[in-house]
Amino acid sequence: MEVDSTPEKLIVPIFKSLPDPNVPAQVCPRRSRIQLDFMLLAIEALDLYASELMLLSINELNLQAIISDRVVFWQCRNTNPLRRSHQRQPLGVDQAKALVAIGCHVARRQTAQIRQLLMVQKQLAAQQLTPDHHAQLAQYLERFRRHFRSRMNPQRTAIAAYQDNDKLNQLALNLLEQVLFCTGTAGMERFWSSLFDGEVA
Repeated sequence: MEVDSTPEKLIVPIFKSLPDPNVPAQVCPRRSRIQLDFMLLAIEALDLYASELMLLSINELNLQAIISDRVVFWQCRNTNPLRRSHQRQPLGVDQAKALVAIGCHVARRQTAQIRQLLMVQKQLAAQQLTPDHHAQLAQYLERFRRHFRSRMNPQRTAIAAYQDNDKLNQLALNLLEQVLFCTGTAGMERFWSSLFDGEVA
């Protein structure tokens, strides 16, 4: 799997607003890979068709030179070291940019749904009610838990901490807020920068 930037990759228009971070060998650090994959996981939990929409976005955003097909897409996702099928290959900066662009592109289509779910969650919390009192919110959380537990390695300490449903639900809600953040003005740029907070030399 290629990680080095080429002249063709550097002229991808959607990348113009995403500056190259000062990271060794232009490879994404561990925390960035985890955060990015978790954000995409939350998007998948929102919509049964989100995975296919992400793959369609590769063509819509003209990212084929970086992510040529679904195999490369999943290889990039599997650079998250917490996954069961963890790939030891590095995640290059251009590939991370492509994943960010894809995630934000799909998330924007879900903006209304995300806002509604977060509003419902605040209302339920104010009434001291659990998320299962709202069908759509409960469905999102159930899907997220299922995706998370089927794809993440339970032997990793960071994953074992989420055996409790309440903790995993809270992670899902925190990620939902992050996904909404991606849909706002300059959301893609701000999310990209957040991936390297504390990581950039």
